[in-house]
Amino acid sequence: MTYKRVLSRGISELYSLKTLVSNILPENRVLMYHAVGGQVIRDNLNIFSIKKDLFSKQMEYLAVQSDVSVMEFSVKMLSPRENSIAITFDDGYKDNLYVAAPILEKLNLPYTVFVSTDFIKCSDNNFLSPEELRRLSELPGATIGSHGMSHKPFVECSDGQLRRELVDSKSYIEDIIGKPVTTIGYPNGSVDPRVELFVSEAGYQFGGTSYMDKNFSNSNKLLLSRTCILGIDNMRVFKQKINGGWDWYRFLQNNPSLEG
Repeated sequence: MTYKRVLSRGISELYSLKTLVSNILPENRVLMYHAVGGQVIRDNLNIFSIKKDLFSKQMEYLAVQSDVSVMEFSVKMLSPRENSIAITFDDGYKDNLYVAAPILEKLNLPYTVFVSTDFIKCSDNNFLSPEELRRLSELPGATIGSHGMSHKPFVECSDGQLRRELVDSKSYIEDIIGKPVTTIGYPNGSVDPRVELFVSEAGYQFGGTSYMDKNFSNSNKLLLSRTCILGIDNMRVFKQKINGGWDWYRFLQNNPSLEG
């Protein structure tokens, strides 16, 4: 474990004590995963893929919590009356269908998979094929959202490129699954006011960033915070994250809701 990780865990231990006494309003948290057992692209530190057994323990833990409801990534999640958690996956890895989905279906937990359509088209064994994407979309509790076409950060796109990333990916997924696509996960958390405007114009209703924080019933529905769960997170860290113990990390990030 690196000194940075040790320091981060120490800060989180202290911050967790603060959250125990400061949480008053119901919180709505979105968890962000990538692969479960598989390989993640450009993951040089090998931290974004989580082992199956650990993922299963995390989901079993969520399934038995009495003070939080696991809900789909939609407006229903932003409850002003109860704590909620949504489960999301980025990129469109094959193991989302073959490893994660059976665990989630067994526990009756809903989830959303944001897919980058160029990955679906590329015939790479790490990613879902079009047929596998269709099969995933038909499973109980599964929702498919867009992650753009190329996984290029949206803020780096020209207006024309951005429009294609949003509109073409949406149309491609809808043609495969036969259902409306209304949710989006921003590649690399890349979003600003211009991107948000294009996302709204393209017909998306719900968007997930990479900003580490909780959400509330009045949060911007296109700029929802997500809590990244890593393969190096043990169960203690996982519990801290879903209870806000790692929300201090937002101070090291740019808040997309305040940009512009």
